[in-house]
Amino acid sequence: MNKSTVSGKFDQAKGKVKQAVGEAVGSDRLANEGAADQVKGAAKETWGNVKDAASEVGKTAKANMAEARSQENEKKPNLRDKITGKAQEMRDTVSGKLDDVKNSERKRRDGLRHSA
Repeated sequence: MNKSTVSGKFDQAKGKVKQAVGEAVGSDRLANEGAADQVKGAAKETWGNVKDAASEVGKTAKANMAEARSQENEKKPNLRDKITGKAQEMRDTVSGKLDDVKNSERKRRDGLRHSA
């Protein structure tokens, strides 16, 4: 509940009293003012309800954004882990093949030395 809602409820109550007093004393002007205050109060209360609803929608949107960020942040480490894991796997594969090449070349070189 916000100021507009409270003010609207107050204006409606004030309008009902004015209307009742105006009708009791036979004053159409006072009774009409009371009815106008009630309409004004109903409009203020409705505006207050609109503001409250907008606030709730905003809070839900913020909560949704926070949840989306949280899920995104949970996915980032998984993706990073996959990428770095694949990079290490490729490094190991390439290093293994290069070690094979180096060993093969050493053997060839040793073979050339012994045959000379």
